Amino acid sequence: MHRFRSSIHRNLSPTSQFPANFLHHSQSPANFSPPSRLLVPKPMSRMLARALPLASKSPPITAVHSRSFCPFPSFSPCSSISHRSFHVSSRNPNHPRALAGIFGSQRGFRKLTRRRAAAKKQSSKEKQLELNVSICIEEEMPDDPEVLNIAEILRLNVPMAMKIAFDGLKDSEYKTRDTSIDDVGKFEKVELSVLLCNDDFIRKLNKDWRDEDHATDVLSMSQHVPELQLPILMLGDIVISVETAARQAKERGHTLLDEIRILMVHGLLHILGFDHEISDEAEEEMEKEEELVLKSLGWKGKGLIQSAYDAVTDGSPQTGLLDGESLNDRKKEGSLRFYKPKFSYIFLDMDGTLLNSKSQVSSRNAEALKEAISKGVKVVIATGKARPAVISALKMVDLAGKDGVVSEFSPGVFLQGLLVYGRQGREISRRNLDPNICREAFLYSWEHKVPVVAFSQDRCLTLFDDPVVDSLHTVYHEPKAEVMPSVEHLLADAEIQKLVFMDTIEGVSTTLRPYWSEATKGRAGIVQSQPDMLEIIPTGTSKGNGVQMLLDHLGTTAKEIMAVGDGENDVEMLQLASLGVVLRNGSEKAKAVADVIGASNDEDGVADAIYRYAF
Repeated sequence: MHRFRSSIHRNLSPTSQFPANFLHHSQSPANFSPPSRLLVPKPMSRMLARALPLASKSPPITAVHSRSFCPFPSFSPCSSISHRSFHVSSRNPNHPRALAGIFGSQRGFRKLTRRRAAAKKQSSKEKQLELNVSICIEEEMPDDPEVLNIAEILRLNVPMAMKIAFDGLKDSEYKTRDTSIDDVGKFEKVELSVLLCNDDFIRKLNKDWRDEDHATDVLSMSQHVPELQLPILMLGDIVISVETAARQAKERGHTLLDEIRILMVHGLLHILGFDHEISDEAEEEMEKEEELVLKSLGWKGKGLIQSAYDAVTDGSPQTGLLDGESLNDRKKEGSLRFYKPKFSYIFLDMDGTLLNSKSQVSSRNAEALKEAISKGVKVVIATGKARPAVISALKMVDLAGKDGVVSEFSPGVFLQGLLVYGRQGREISRRNLDPNICREAFLYSWEHKVPVVAFSQDRCLTLFDDPVVDSLHTVYHEPKAEVMPSVEHLLADAEIQKLVFMDTIEGVSTTLRPYWSEATKGRAGIVQSQPDMLEIIPTGTSKGNGVQMLLDHLGTTAKEIMAVGDGENDVEMLQLASLGVVLRNGSEKAKAVADVIGASNDEDGVADAIYRYAF
């Protein structure tokens, strides 16, 4: 181990100034003023560093023995360092689109100060590009000989990978890559740091900066601000958890060095503008680039993206391919399906959310739900529908029954939270509508010939046949409405949880809603799950209240749930959840409280939300 000591430094650097490239991209150097708040570095990392020259036209790589410090400061929030792109890739994270549908861009991580080494004059007539690479070991890491040896190897490996990755950036055509870093030949120096750490350290970064309390395998943070037009290209930082890398190396049959090289290449490509998260095409481009770098250097192993997909074919019943599904089919889903679930529960609305405009569950939504269940996520329906309607809709895609999403023996929130079923499908709450309001509504219905349907647990009741009433059964899967002989007979026959008026969109908005909002003031509530339906429910009830009641019953908290919905009746549930996803087709009231706006219900929005945010 002593042979490494001359290359290892403990960071005792004092407070230093922020580099100008921490400016927001919209600012110009002329507007820059020194930040009012600085961070004081802690002695957190040891450093292995080497500045390596690289000719802009790809000459042989040779070493120049100079050194620079790479301090990792304390990670307290500071507005002056809040403008750096932040990428994550791991077997165990939620993708960075858990943050409102985009990467955690514009977030800071660390202030970088360096003791500048005087660049040696190059004997070549060509302009030389100096690569200044700092390899750091987090302070709490033990002095493991294997890790120290890998750090020493990375001192040469990282510049080699950078050279291959740089080649062709200017002339190659990429349809999806962010080209803010293009021709590196215009810079005098390129700087990059790589930190090797443990799970606790990278978990803390995730928790402090992404609100995600789990370890990931690699984080990459871009520090480049193209508007500043500096002579130095400050690429940023790559942070790799050695512990997670070791587990993945064992699973994939790699050495630890192989896996760390793969993670380093993946993080480097993210910093250079590749982003497999944005589309299938972007994923394919980044995957090819990973393969190119690794093969060009003769390094073992596949790229992180391809290795991830290979993990689903390891024979595990929970991660293997579905019958008749090819690896390309799996990859086309646009997700990395091996991550540890972020949420214990996913609460799903039905109409306008899980169901498309044809009131059907798409095959892709069904596959996503099956996969979530196989990973241990509990999927719970929270809907305005009756339980038989949900069972009927999900039975068509093999998701009803003991091992599915819903059955008579599973928890669920139905009829806008008026009926809540807990463990073993046992009823834990029921709220009934005032019979006087029911009588008034049916008399109004009879007089104005506007259909109204009463929901009584698993039954639907009405006063007369009408095509729109039939559509509740034929289109929306609700129990077929029973036509009752009179209002009094109907009220004597059943306890009613809610009423649904059915009319045209204009009739609901201009006549029914204004009238019944006034008529039921203080006695009942009005909600809309569909624009052509008006629901009257007991006052003080909501789907969100039903979800909270079920969570209390199950002994879990709102922090453990993700909710997906679309309507104004979903607002309270979305606000309650740790992550609330509203589909693009949703109401403005729902979108106003959403954490994320997702794809529409006709674009498999539920599947998209699960793949992006649930793992």
